[in-house]
Amino acid sequence: MDKNALLKRYRARLLTVERLSQLSCETYLYEIGFFLDWLLEQGLDTRSCTSEDLTRYLAARRLGVAENPVGADAAGIKERAAAKAISALRSFFRFVIDAGARRDNPASLLEAPAADKRLPSVMASGTVDALLASIKTNTHGGLRDCCLYELLFSCGLRISEACGINVADVFMDEQVLRVTGKGGKERLVPFGTKAHELLERYLRIARPGLLGARRSEALFISRLGKRISRKGVWKNYKLLTMPAGVSGKLHTLRHSFATELLSGGADLRSVQELLGHADLATTQIYTHVDTTRLRAEHKKYMPVLNV
Repeated sequence: MDKNALLKRYRARLLTVERLSQLSCETYLYEIGFFLDWLLEQGLDTRSCTSEDLTRYLAARRLGVAENPVGADAAGIKERAAAKAISALRSFFRFVIDAGARRDNPASLLEAPAADKRLPSVMASGTVDALLASIKTNTHGGLRDCCLYELLFSCGLRISEACGINVADVFMDEQVLRVTGKGGKERLVPFGTKAHELLERYLRIARPGLLGARRSEALFISRLGKRISRKGVWKNYKLLTMPAGVSGKLHTLRHSFATELLSGGADLRSVQELLGHADLATTQIYTHVDTTRLRAEHKKYMPVLNV
């Protein structure tokens, strides 16, 4: 069976048997696609490869030798991505076993790496303002990007959430977005005056210009008139940060949103609701980010006490 046919059957299993979300399904398919290519390069196949072979594959992924999926660092994947790769391999070999191609799951012996304990990086609000101000809004694409990145920051959205918003999810009078997060869970997120102004201009000018005679329910449209993809958002962001002199990944905007709220006195439960976190412990990491900032300010103004 060729690669495309195999991935098509595996995709059907992910959606119907394992009941993964569309986004998780896409992530698993990317990973297994690269794994199958690696097997071919090594002269191996899914029937006979061993746990040692999978360990070598993961080592290649960590070093960046094996080609990376969309969104991974060019230098290689990190701990969280490696854990996802292992989950995908375990799932894939369950599929292989059910198909009768082998009796054991070599990925079951793999140990997921320890979770990365580093605090999320954040941008100062002035840096975010400088980034948004650098975007030229005299083009349809520029106005779209400015509106998109403003919402990512001021609403704390995940990239996939922003890409998935439909026009029907925007309530201009109430200044609220309906957002579908992980696990298909919906939440309502308010947006401010600046985002309202950009949305109004985008919906009135840029979106019709990008869409042309085509039809789409998606809020953010690519230059081809289709729903903008995560890959497209990442690519445009990189092109924007270089001339603006801004460093930091796109997801940093979401981290910055949470930290700014907590710095301003917002309670943890409210921030959890706005971010769409299922577990409060996930939100609590931002309290440590804020403590780090307080320590830096303390050291700056009270150096004598810092021995």
